[in-house]
Amino acid sequence: MLGLLTILSAREVRRSYGIREILRGANLSIDEGERVGLVGRNGSGKSTLARIIAGVEEPDAGEVVRRGGLRVGYLAQEPSFEPGLRAVDAVLGGLAAWQAAIDRHAEVSELLGQDPQPKLDALLREQAELAVKIERLGGWDQRHEALALLAVVGIADPDKLVDRMSGGERRRVALARLLVANPELAILDEPTNHLDLETVEWLEGWLANRFGGALILVTHDRYLLDRLVTRTVEVEQGELHIYQGGWGRYLEAKAEREAHADRVEANRRNFLSRELEWLRRNPKARGTKQKARVDRVIAVRDQLGPKREATARIELVGDRLGRTILDAEDVAVDIGGRRLLDEVELRLSKGERLGVVGPNGCGKTTLLRVLTGQIEPAAGEVRLGKRTKIAFLEQSRGGLDDDKSVFDNVGEGSNRVVLGDQEIDLRTYLERFLFDNHAQRQLVGTLSGGERARVALAKTLRGGANLVILDEPTNDLDVMTLTAFEDSLSSYPGAVLVVTHDRWFLDRVATGLLVFEDARLTRHEGGWADYLERRKAAPRERGDSAEGPKADPSPEPNKTSAKRKLTYAEEIELDGLLERVDEAEQAVAALEAELAAEGFYEQPVPAQQAAFAKLEAARAEAAKLAERWTELEDLA
Repeated sequence: MLGLLTILSAREVRRSYGIREILRGANLSIDEGERVGLVGRNGSGKSTLARIIAGVEEPDAGEVVRRGGLRVGYLAQEPSFEPGLRAVDAVLGGLAAWQAAIDRHAEVSELLGQDPQPKLDALLREQAELAVKIERLGGWDQRHEALALLAVVGIADPDKLVDRMSGGERRRVALARLLVANPELAILDEPTNHLDLETVEWLEGWLANRFGGALILVTHDRYLLDRLVTRTVEVEQGELHIYQGGWGRYLEAKAEREAHADRVEANRRNFLSRELEWLRRNPKARGTKQKARVDRVIAVRDQLGPKREATARIELVGDRLGRTILDAEDVAVDIGGRRLLDEVELRLSKGERLGVVGPNGCGKTTLLRVLTGQIEPAAGEVRLGKRTKIAFLEQSRGGLDDDKSVFDNVGEGSNRVVLGDQEIDLRTYLERFLFDNHAQRQLVGTLSGGERARVALAKTLRGGANLVILDEPTNDLDVMTLTAFEDSLSSYPGAVLVVTHDRWFLDRVATGLLVFEDARLTRHEGGWADYLERRKAAPRERGDSAEGPKADPSPEPNKTSAKRKLTYAEEIELDGLLERVDEAEQAVAALEAELAAEGFYEQPVPAQQAAFAKLEAARAEAAKLAERWTELEDLA
């Protein structure tokens, strides 16, 4: 039996793939109108749980009980369609209940037009009930709604065959199919993948204001999780941990839970340490009390909690940059006889992290391919600095061989990885991306989408680079890995250019945006929230009249001044400067190790303050020398 408001209940659900147990006695109930977010690592079982709840996959044990007649809509990561369907027909295909009601209403109306006297009351009652049902299922003109939704999600031609669409287009058709069906329970697995930022904003508003059913969200979009979700369910090591509220409240509650678990674990270990010491001092104890004490030690030892799930450690290192990183001047690109990009001006500086945003099909990926030399511009020029080294993560995650293992794909014949001035074992490097020894031996073709994304990321970043270019890096990555990646990018000394639909990612990482507007790039400072705020304020500032001036795409170099050469004294200075930079950085590392040493904080406070001051001075000196080296090297 279900509760009064409960529409679905999963009870003691278990699911394994081979010897790996994904779900271990999972219990979850969904109430009317509830908004639930499923979070957890890639491979933790989020999508598996979503499929089981949706009824497209059966559990090994346990059950899912649904309210009678419950209409469930499910958006899969890889949706399927019947062959030969046009996009509009595929969307209308999600309206089986609506179509049946429409057809029956037409039949009843026809019967009423004949001689219905013996059944008049029953037919009139059924006609009224069908009219109410049709309104509840979305109204009478669902074809118009289907066409409108296809346009919103970026499908320009509703008559295009789904068979001929890309994976991203098929996902958008599937999303429109689910939205027009207006189910009582919508289960969305990564709904924002392959959507542009404007459409993500629209989807958030639609789910918040127009959709009245219950919702289960599997997503890496933390704004969706924060703004829509009323309850967050974390899938961890086969178990479900349930938190009230969205992403922000989940993080706070999870931190409190882990802190409590750490205190309990510390108490257990302290007890175990004391009791083991007692056992070592009393090896011949044989009495009843002594045996009971031994039993207590064994019981506490068995209660020691499992290790917490590891988090990714993503390091970004690369060679030092010169003053010039990447310059694009008056670049134009033609695709299929159409001018896709025009008058692109871009200069990247050290420490800049620019997000590239715009509607689907505007040319974001094409721009990246032009900047990386994969496509020749129709006009203009792209120049790279002589020290610029690019790492390019493609949206297609190309370059992965499905028939090779994770280890062989990333290693490419080597079992060592060079990260800056250190060399580490490839297995250790892959463990930082959450691939243990077993996972490293798996064939890439057997991995989930999120695991493939981590392999591609590990392969892209293993060679070191000082310019990182990323095309939709957040697709399929779990939020824990994303957070680690964002932290690494935010402290990265090189330059970053990223195409993404992830608003949270942009707000955490981007120092500026390149926005596509009428085949041109407009530059804006700050992240996505800053851009939206300025865009909302712009009509008020100009009185809703003419279009305001576009932001300067990039600071213009002084074209009149010739580049000066090094003086003789500067040449001598440069000759020994790199060695001085290395020595200064080694001094900083030594001081940091001193501050991290055991017992440092047992010193008197004045001694601690002196050590911190010394470290800050060393860091300032190292930064000053590095800046001077960059300045002179660029002139050399």
